[in-house]
Amino acid sequence: MEHKPSGSKLLSSVGAGLRLLKMFSADEPELGITVLAKRLQVAKSTAHRLASTLVAEGFLEQNPADGKYRLGLLLFSLGGLVRLRMEASEVSVPFLRAFCDQTGETVHLGVLLHTETRFETLYVRNIESPQAIRPRSYLGVRMPAFCTCEGRVLLAFGPSDQEQQVLSLPLEPRTSSTVTDPQKLQSILERIRAQGFALDDEESETGMRGIAAPVRDASSEVVAAVGLVGPVQRLNDERVAQYTPKLFETALAISKGLGYNQPSGSLSLTVGKLRA
Repeated sequence: MEHKPSGSKLLSSVGAGLRLLKMFSADEPELGITVLAKRLQVAKSTAHRLASTLVAEGFLEQNPADGKYRLGLLLFSLGGLVRLRMEASEVSVPFLRAFCDQTGETVHLGVLLHTETRFETLYVRNIESPQAIRPRSYLGVRMPAFCTCEGRVLLAFGPSDQEQQVLSLPLEPRTSSTVTDPQKLQSILERIRAQGFALDDEESETGMRGIAAPVRDASSEVVAAVGLVGPVQRLNDERVAQYTPKLFETALAISKGLGYNQPSGSLSLTVGKLRA
């Protein structure tokens, strides 16, 4: 059995660095090494090494006038990514609710979370169907991106190197219908780019189907995905064809709320081949 280090030994320097960052506030935007060392309860040399590392990585800046430290612009950039996700979540609410009212099915807004070894769909908004039979609430849930309709949209319209990274990872099935063959999944992502939407046919949850379309921001980057999910008995091919134009309308409305300006003369989205 593999031995794992205790919590007290696990990446203690990272923890110290994060605690150091949290010491800055609106009341104290700049702090010196003496104060940082005292509050961290470490030697000045240790505090200096931590601060120097954070400066090198862009998390801190040093004021050349007095040598004190302040938060770096990299944190502003990272915070902007979080703000964008939250903004998309807030902007989407009335449009998701209208989409749910129009279809009677559960609708979601999902964003992509990724590390070196995992790509997941994080559901940041959820409007539940009033139907008795419906998918369980996904709000705050993370699911593998490669087999959810929202995740596939985010992967299909994301960077090509990201797609290749996903295809190189182990693809663990969630149901007996989950596509785990990298070549087949790559073909599915290509089809999504061509038709503008994704389909999940009982691949992430047995008995449930879903469709999803991309949400873009002011720079035209895909930052989220709108998804509709329902039982296979209700969400048949005919209903998918019926709801897909409404899906596009909802995704576009949210995108415009984020500042997206649809190019004039752009290719209109039509319902293509439904099956993967």
